[in-house]
Amino acid sequence: MNIQTLIETKIAEHFSPQHLEVINESYMHNVPKGSESHFKVVMVSAKFDGERLIKRHRAVNGVLKEQLANDIHALALHTYTADEWEKSFGEFPQSPNCMGGSGK
Repeated sequence: MNIQTLIETKIAEHFSPQHLEVINESYMHNVPKGSESHFKVVMVSAKFDGERLIKRHRAVNGVLKEQLANDIHALALHTYTADEWEKSFGEFPQSPNCMGGSGK
C-alpha cells in the first residue's frame, strides 16, 4: 500500500471525517520523482468539536506516528469542525513552494 493510501485509510478509520483530502505535495520539493514524503491533509471531523487546534494536530500525528517516524518528511494539517468548514466556504490555505533542501 502506498503512503498516501495508508494515510487516507488510517485517518478515515480513526476520525470518520465528513471531508478528507490527502494531497501528495512531494512534487513541489527537492525529492526524486514519484516520492511520497510531503503531504497536506484537509479534514472535517465531528471529533474536532470543542477541541483546540493543537489537540487536533496531536491526534492526527498520533494516528500517523509510524509514518511520521519512517516515511513522511512534512505534513501540513488543516483540521476543521463542520461549522468552521462551512464558514470558510470549503477553502483552505495553499502550501508555499519549497525554498530549499538543496543547500542553496
